[in-house]
Amino acid sequence: MAEKIAVLLGGVSAEREISLKSGNVVLNTLRQLGINAHPVDTKYFPLLKIKNKGFNKAFIALHGIGGEDGTIQGMLEILNLPYTGSGVMASSISIDKLRTKQLWKGAGLVVSPYIFLTKNEYTTTTDINLFKQIKQFGLPLIVKPSTEGSSIGISKINNLNMLKAAIDLAFYYSDTLLIEKWLYGPEYTVTVLNGVALPAICILPSGNFYDYNSKYKSNNTQYLCPSGLKKELEFELSDIAIKAYNVIGCRGCARVDIIQDKNKQFYLLEINTSPGMTKKSLAPMAAAKAGFSFSELIMRILELAI
Repeated sequence: MAEKIAVLLGGVSAEREISLKSGNVVLNTLRQLGINAHPVDTKYFPLLKIKNKGFNKAFIALHGIGGEDGTIQGMLEILNLPYTGSGVMASSISIDKLRTKQLWKGAGLVVSPYIFLTKNEYTTTTDINLFKQIKQFGLPLIVKPSTEGSSIGISKINNLNMLKAAIDLAFYYSDTLLIEKWLYGPEYTVTVLNGVALPAICILPSGNFYDYNSKYKSNNTQYLCPSGLKKELEFELSDIAIKAYNVIGCRGCARVDIIQDKNKQFYLLEINTSPGMTKKSLAPMAAAKAGFSFSELIMRILELAI
């Protein structure tokens, strides 16, 4: 029986619009390859009925909560429907930046220094206590929701007068947040496909840091692939990304974000188990440098579905 592929897209997270773009590009690519693929927007379609429509495999192009946090993956497991990307455990861990960092630290990997804060703690803790905690980091700082992607709700803090507004913004998207030390140096991203690192990309954002505008709106952000690193540092970076991928228990395609400080030390930032899949996204850019086309990347990801 010929495969009928459900491309899961849209969803209900703050990254819905990005997911729609990724999903539609994946859908069109699969159809151009002669594959019987159909869009399934999980915001409107009850996923429990997906097998009733004759689908026998799912390509997950969802981002954020309700898409790459293990909930969709768990439902597909119950339905015994093969799907792309990481499983329930890796998905649920990776969406949580705190748990991800804790696992990496436990495995001996280096992560960016951070303070974890819950909404409840913030309402019961004075600003003075918080200022004491962050004083060791110095300024600037980065404040980010701990369960969002695509740099949604993230702020760079250049003085402490900006802190409350940044915290309020992060708490709008999540009940927990991270306050991270600002690391001066280039940011890199490494796509790992089935345990193999693709060429690293160096990100040169158009603004002060790689925020939502730099990612999705600006035409001035630059992406260097090859990264410009010396060969031994490129190997080190790839090794860190593969270890990070394996510690979380990922499978399929994932993207690891890493920053290098002024002392050439690499720090893990986060991992994305459902990276963007438009033709301008970073995973396809790395795949192209590795020698295979966008359609070949999509097919590889699909073939890894279990």
